[in-house]
Amino acid sequence: MQPPRTLLRRLLVLRASRSPSIARPFTRHTKLDSRVRPQIPFLSVPLARNQQFRYLTTERKRWLAYEVFLGIKYTVYVWAIVGFSVVCYWSVQQEWLERKYPTPHEWGFLTRLRFRLAKWAPDRTDTPTIDWVLVGNYAKNVLERLEDEKVEGAGLQPNKTEGAELSGYDITAKSEPWRRGYYEALMLCAKAAEHLDDQVVDKKRRFVFPRDQVLGPSNPNPKPISHGSPSAPHEKDCERAYESPETFYNKILATKGFTPKQKMDAALEYASWLDFKGLSDASEQVYESALALATESSSPVPPYDPQSFVLHDATRQPSSNLLTALTALATHKARSGDVATALPILLSILRARRSLPSPKPTQTTYTESEEAHSSSPWTLQNIVGISKRLILPPAYPPPPDDGNSPPVRDAKELCEEAGLDLYIGEIIYTSSPSGSRSSREDGLAWTREAVDLAEEQLHKLNTRGNADEASTAAAKKTCRECLSSGLENWRTMVARLAREERERGAKEPAKASGGWLVGLWGDGKTETTGGRWAAEEKVLEERTRRVLEVLEESEAPKAGFGSLFWA
Repeated sequence: MQPPRTLLRRLLVLRASRSPSIARPFTRHTKLDSRVRPQIPFLSVPLARNQQFRYLTTERKRWLAYEVFLGIKYTVYVWAIVGFSVVCYWSVQQEWLERKYPTPHEWGFLTRLRFRLAKWAPDRTDTPTIDWVLVGNYAKNVLERLEDEKVEGAGLQPNKTEGAELSGYDITAKSEPWRRGYYEALMLCAKAAEHLDDQVVDKKRRFVFPRDQVLGPSNPNPKPISHGSPSAPHEKDCERAYESPETFYNKILATKGFTPKQKMDAALEYASWLDFKGLSDASEQVYESALALATESSSPVPPYDPQSFVLHDATRQPSSNLLTALTALATHKARSGDVATALPILLSILRARRSLPSPKPTQTTYTESEEAHSSSPWTLQNIVGISKRLILPPAYPPPPDDGNSPPVRDAKELCEEAGLDLYIGEIIYTSSPSGSRSSREDGLAWTREAVDLAEEQLHKLNTRGNADEASTAAAKKTCRECLSSGLENWRTMVARLAREERERGAKEPAKASGGWLVGLWGDGKTETTGGRWAAEEKVLEERTRRVLEVLEESEAPKAGFGSLFWA
């Protein structure tokens, strides 16, 4: 009998030999020598004829939601940075404008904003021309807000004429900054009205055009419009673009609460406008009314001759308002051709100005802290001052001088005196007969003296410290204008004299100075080297170059980054 283990082995062999030779399905397509994972049929995904897949799976939904969230977040960040940058730039700009063009603190936000923009527009350097339409709209809007009782004009009392027409207001109840701002708004409206006097607005398209470009029977030959501008309007669709300047000047003169100097300045501007329009008689009446305003607060007896307007030689010195009004009246008479009346007035004003007292020297004692302050901007005093200027709003400037007291003979008044020398020299030069060389030389001498005086004062202003920046800037402006005008007058006078000198030299026969020997070596003609005025032309060229350096030095800003941190 066989052992059990051997019997079991034979039974297994017989069963394997009797079974059919069918290959195992999971090894049919499998390479035994392959090292990759075998493809088992029951583990593969069955494929249907209509194949459908899930592209938007749960993971993809989460990814898309996260990407959308990031896009929105970064978009919000970018727009927030852009918005904050614009607001920061606008805030810094308004702070700079408020310091350069201060506005009364009691006004509302919109009124102050539009007033700053209206005052800034004529001084902008980033635009090729001044947009007087924009200036006029801003100034008029400010004026309307100031005269509106519901906005800024609470407590205004209207002044009405006999015909129940509104001529002005009584603003005596308002504060001084409010009255000064109201006066500046009226003057700005008048200045815009002067520049828009020949402009019309198309009522349909709201475009502003010059009057000479309008199509209509009153303008048979219209000027062509500039390239890129809208088509020319028709006369029936047009109206005046702005009120007349007389409206605003008369309102200033009829308003109660303005100082005599403010009314005098408005009257002088009004008279200058009438001069420009060719209304000489009306202009002279306004000049005389300005002269009456200048002497309103003085004694009943005027310090000048009412007929000739020449100042009396008295011990009482004239006021600043009187000197300004008389100078304007004299220049008006000179432009009108009444030189015989203008020249004595100007000479009397010059004598009065030369008799003015000199400014008192200010004695200042410098301490160690002040010396440190003047040598370095990084001191505690400067840092505290800068912090206050950045945090606190700028104070409204104090009221200017009323002009009722006589001025002192400082740099600005000396440049005004140089301006008088220019007027006198120009009058003497132009009124002299054609054959009178001595009178022309006298006029040229007055012009030289004016240029020397203005250049000297401007050089002193450039070299000294700016104790009072406002007064120094005003003095520099006066000296620059006087110096530029003086050089131009001097150049014109010398050029005319040199041309006449050359014409006289051409008419005279040439004289040979070499005798008979000249014929052997030359043509017998003498070489003309020019006379006195030709030589002065060359001197004037060198003088002009030197003056231009002084003018550039006066306009140069503070140098260095540390100048931004001065308190």
